[in-house]
Amino acid sequence: MSDPRDDNKHDTGVTRADFLRTMGLAIPLGAIPFGSLASFSARAHAAEPNVKSADVQPAQPRPARKKVLAWADTRNGIAQHDSVSHAISVIERLGYESGTYDTYIRTDSNIISKKPMMTTGKPASGGPSLNNVDAIFFLGHRDIELTDDQKADLVSFIKDDGKGFVATHTATTALLQWPEFGELMGGRYDGHPWGSAPGTLINEDPTFPATKHFAGTFPMTDEFYQTMEYSREKMRVLLRLDVSKMPPNTGVHRTDGDFPLAWAKMYGKGRVFYSSLGHAAATWDIPDVSKMYFEALKWSMGLTPGDATPRPFPK
Repeated sequence: MSDPRDDNKHDTGVTRADFLRTMGLAIPLGAIPFGSLASFSARAHAAEPNVKSADVQPAQPRPARKKVLAWADTRNGIAQHDSVSHAISVIERLGYESGTYDTYIRTDSNIISKKPMMTTGKPASGGPSLNNVDAIFFLGHRDIELTDDQKADLVSFIKDDGKGFVATHTATTALLQWPEFGELMGGRYDGHPWGSAPGTLINEDPTFPATKHFAGTFPMTDEFYQTMEYSREKMRVLLRLDVSKMPPNTGVHRTDGDFPLAWAKMYGKGRVFYSSLGHAAATWDIPDVSKMYFEALKWSMGLTPGDATPRPFPK
């Protein structure tokens, strides 16, 4: 019987099977129509070579999967986004089906610690902590309650331990009262002048693993976040909005046309990636977008090389 999820096309018209093919992942048997399983099996057995058991080499151990903590505390969010659950499910599925990483999904922030505590104040037993994960995928929103010890642990996790931090969309709205988080992120939220609108994006770095699959320029509809308190001397901008092709808007605060939508940076020993893309649930079903975040996570965990050396705004 076919997997019903393969028939569920989202707004992009992409089926699950199409999506997996694009990502280079194996297509599950559920994607093969039931009526063809018998002939499929017969052909597979007919093609098997006549190999003696003595010729069979022992299976090699599979490399250990990395561990990703998907952290999405949205309790104090303003205009909370319906896409959060689907975004995290996509991140989890990509890691699991590729064999690259397993994902802990958490919406509570007490696990942002090297010594997580239960609500009773006693040490938590099992589960994720900043001692046993390799990267954080962050989709938090606005004010998030963290103690001073938790803030110190989060900074140390990235800056000193050299772990990864990949953030998306609402992440620049989070923890606005904590200056060092702005330094970690590379920039802060400064509105979305056009709301959700079509635009043209410019790929500033087609060599970086998270953006090399994008064309030099390409169309995208999203809620493009404007960024403030950033410096190209501290981060490598990967994607930016072509403001010259957008309608005039008094909410645009820069006059030089610099409107970054994705960047990478080093924070001490750690690797940080952020992109504004991902406002709507359907955006996460666009293979190029989900691949961007998948490759960003791999880069953040040191699985793929990528140059995050800051560069000036191209003239």
